[in-house]
Amino acid sequence: MKNYKSGDYHNQGFYKSFQPTLINKQWLLDDMEIQQLLSKADRQLGRLDMYSEYIPNIDLFISMHVLKEATQSSKIEGKQTNIEEALLDKEDIVLYKRDDWEEVQNYIEAMNTAIKQLETLPFSTRLIKETHRILLQGVRGKNKQPGEFRTSQNWIGGASISDATFIPPAHNSLAELMGDLEKFAHNEEFYFPDLLKIALIHYQFETIHPFLDGNGRVGRLLITLYLVDKTILKKPILYLSDFFERNRQLYYDNLMNVRTKNDLKQWFKFFLVGIIETTKNGIETFDAVLKLKKEIEEKIQKTNNRSHHLLNIMEFLYQKPIVNAIKIVALTNVSQPTAYKILQELVSMNILKEITGGKRGKVYVFDNYIKLFN
Repeated sequence: MKNYKSGDYHNQGFYKSFQPTLINKQWLLDDMEIQQLLSKADRQLGRLDMYSEYIPNIDLFISMHVLKEATQSSKIEGKQTNIEEALLDKEDIVLYKRDDWEEVQNYIEAMNTAIKQLETLPFSTRLIKETHRILLQGVRGKNKQPGEFRTSQNWIGGASISDATFIPPAHNSLAELMGDLEKFAHNEEFYFPDLLKIALIHYQFETIHPFLDGNGRVGRLLITLYLVDKTILKKPILYLSDFFERNRQLYYDNLMNVRTKNDLKQWFKFFLVGIIETTKNGIETFDAVLKLKKEIEEKIQKTNNRSHHLLNIMEFLYQKPIVNAIKIVALTNVSQPTAYKILQELVSMNILKEITGGKRGKVYVFDNYIKLFN
């Protein structure tokens, strides 16, 4: 990495686009600090991955991790939907926030679909395009070639290309650049640690900026997809958008410094610190979830008459921690008056909290659970 050159500028007439260096080649890691961070990140990831086998029904809790990732990734793009709002139905969202809400829902669908597709489809440009298509369906970017690489020039920052912060490579080089990225992802001839590989892939993807819209969200999705594809994680339980959002300016600066100063080392360090911090937070969250689950089960066991209904409801709430009487009826097959009694019982047990304040159409949230992810 000592002699790394990120790329150069190509004259396109009245502007210059940045042409990144191809990455599918042999890399030499010669920085002890990166090696130490890499070792620490690997250990922490191993600890986090243990929860995939340690926690019964871990898929119940993954949906909340995906939901948090979707809201945090959208915040980086300036969207304002929070976890509580993302859980609501569309008709319960105020009109001016519905576009943001729909983009979060698309992100959730894109992630879930891509994880499922990894069972039969490798980490590839085909997977990336399909993920992008879902991400932009029916939202603000729906007219910007969803699922297809751009066929025109784009730029980052600035009102026009003339005052842009950064101008990605010309569209006629995308096939070569993305083909190179895909080959690098699967290159087993030259060894390079997977965490540094995906750090470099993320940087390269954001620099190529192959789509007209949605590049940031797709680029962040790729991190989790790569870790699952390479079986570093058995389940999709690591998401870096929260770290990137809390360190947004550093995130942008470190990406830009690779392009302008060839400073790949600092980007690697930032990325690995993000892995370490995020895995630690993930472990703490899972521990807190298990503690909360145990406490609630002990409370429910003391209720003789409806404990089986309450346990069924809890299974649902760990996946989607928001509920109303209609949903209770569907889950338990009880009458609506009984459903309201069950809801009131869960409120009195400090498990649910009513959030509408109205007499009709009451909505309840599993507040203590949501707080663990906030």
